[in-house]
Amino acid sequence: MKPDKTRLLEAIQVESLADDALLMRLGDRIDSATNARVHALCERIRARPPAWLRDLVPAYASVGAFFDPLAVEADHVGRWLRTQLEALPIDIMATRDARTVEIPVTYGGDAGPDLESAAAELGMTPTQLARRHAAGEYTVAMIGFAPGFPYLLGLDPALALPRLATPRTVVPAGSVGIGGAQTGIYPRESPGGWRVIGRTPLALFDPTREPPALLAPGDRVRFVAVERS
Repeated sequence: MKPDKTRLLEAIQVESLADDALLMRLGDRIDSATNARVHALCERIRARPPAWLRDLVPAYASVGAFFDPLAVEADHVGRWLRTQLEALPIDIMATRDARTVEIPVTYGGDAGPDLESAAAELGMTPTQLARRHAAGEYTVAMIGFAPGFPYLLGLDPALALPRLATPRTVVPAGSVGIGGAQTGIYPRESPGGWRVIGRTPLALFDPTREPPALLAPGDRVRFVAVERS
């Protein structure tokens, strides 16, 4: 059954973040359909941005819009955001064309210190866990926590794991982890409490690169298991 557009639009909420920013909420939960609408809305706006728009920040179910308060009233920005959303096809997931990025990952061992314990907790072998993780089709829902950190939708529900009771003080750059119903990649060495099951040699964030972040919201991601060598 297709979603009802009128009902979806009536549920939209727009609230003030600051004198120069509004937050448009498209939903109140994490799901792929709502996230697809978030990214489709940002793509539409970025294709023909008004002069007063300074930035867009997509999240799981919301979009932050930053604007020039000397050039436009906040009420106008809110109404304009709604008109942009109304112009989108309701079944946006069938119309979006996203970039796909392959991420090589070494699973287990020093690269994935939590793989064995996580597999035992899930009632499977480390090999089974790694294969099921690599078999998933993921979407970058948002970038956050640290520059370039991708929060990925699409984790097999059977692989969901609670975060560590005591976070690590140091997680190596490139670590691939599971936190709850999400998976993600640490772009740089940092503290963290996700279950680390592997590591990629790719640089997720490089300030000398253009763009600095390897992944962007809306991108699709495929993990490819590789040997350490």
